Amino acid sequence: MGIKKIVFLLTLILIISAFPGTAYAMHISEGILPLKWAALWSFVALPFVLYGLYRFKKISSVDISFKPLVGLMAAVVFIISCMPVPVPTAGTCSHPCGTGLAAILLGPSISAVVSAVALLIQALFLSHGGLTTWGANIVSMGVMGSFAGFFTFKALRVMKIKLAVAGFLAGIIADWATYFSTSVELASGIKGDSPFLPLFWKILISFIPTQLPLGILEGAITAGMVVLLSKKRPDLLVKMRVLKPEDVTV
Repeated sequence: MGIKKIVFLLTLILIISAFPGTAYAMHISEGILPLKWAALWSFVALPFVLYGLYRFKKISSVDISFKPLVGLMAAVVFIISCMPVPVPTAGTCSHPCGTGLAAILLGPSISAVVSAVALLIQALFLSHGGLTTWGANIVSMGVMGSFAGFFTFKALRVMKIKLAVAGFLAGIIADWATYFSTSVELASGIKGDSPFLPLFWKILISFIPTQLPLGILEGAITAGMVVLLSKKRPDLLVKMRVLKPEDVTV
């Protein structure tokens, strides 16, 4: 089964690589945001990435199995977020993100780092997103998506909500939070002298036809992965503080 999964992932990467970006690059495209706004979002993203790197170094120094897990999640986020659906009215693309799952397993700060790496590779080699808009894409997908998904999952688990339901809603909220913040970034950057709110609502509404079903799909993926791990590797979820030891014994 492991070999089949690896072959599937490699095949998916090859298929994606065979279709380079066209009129609408994934995430926020290069040149969409004015430089001052691109710089602002980069400044906002920087402390989250630096703290995530600190957390990664701290945990991996005492747990040698943590680095391979982070690498695996980076590959998952990269592949999931390489599924662009053009949204011409927004000047960008809609796509699943994978940050909800990464945040649940790794924590939101390290998930932000994972997203930053995936976004950088996509910008450099797939023409998806851009270097000047890298910071803005990190904020929307890596920061907002990760923290929204993480806190949704934790809050629901505190309320004793079932693991599958908590994972499902965390995946949805992580996805939708990404596109809410992307709408904020686009509207604030390209509005010029126009009012912010009308443009923001126009962009946000333009995402609904694609992101509503994609968000539900991402919720299903997140729930499925978390439930699968709880059955196959509950020790891993306990180690990552997703489950409590008493939850496994029950």
